[in-house]
Amino acid sequence: MALTDEAIGKIKEMITSGRVRPGEKLPREADLAAELGLSRNSLREAVKALSLINVLDVRQGDGTYATSLAPSLLLEALSFIVDFHRDDTVLEFLEVRRILEPAATGLAALRMTQAQKDALGKVLDAVTVDSPVDDFVATDLEFHKEIALGSGNTVLASLVDNMSLPTVRARVWRGMTQPRAQERTLAEHRAIYQAILAGDADLARSWATVHISGIETWLRTTLAT
Repeated sequence: MALTDEAIGKIKEMITSGRVRPGEKLPREADLAAELGLSRNSLREAVKALSLINVLDVRQGDGTYATSLAPSLLLEALSFIVDFHRDDTVLEFLEVRRILEPAATGLAALRMTQAQKDALGKVLDAVTVDSPVDDFVATDLEFHKEIALGSGNTVLASLVDNMSLPTVRARVWRGMTQPRAQERTLAEHRAIYQAILAGDADLARSWATVHISGIETWLRTTLAT
């Protein structure tokens, strides 16, 4: 493993130093191994590991390329880790959401274009308090995703998206068991939307905090009973 780690470090240095730029092709295997002073086996293991986290793109019959290295692409690896969360960690994901989403919502109030605001309004209008819970939760996810994208920060948007997925079952559970849960969610979504339309970052952050805190408080209370 130490040799593979060394190989990973050397390839990383090639990319961070600008020797290989995003989207560029790496030298062929034999040349790269000689240049870096590595065995071809160590190099292959390093390339395999870096391709799994979207740093490298191995194209059969063509060669190995550095990816675009866009934050959204690199953070896709986080979704793999998130998929293995346990049910007893959902509250921890909600705590992270309560930290991240108000920041994203405040930025969205300042940065969303009119077209993005219009799209967000359509998402908001796609469901009613009488919509099936599964449809309602799917739209809920889309609403928060659009806001995160509207923050203009791709790293933050990717983190919000990944942190949101583990809480889906809790949202469905809440919609099925808590009286007027969908009515409350819609009202809070509308308040967030109106704050974004007004360009009021402080109000948008406040409503996002209220919204996420409400879900978190409900789940803590429910799990304690």
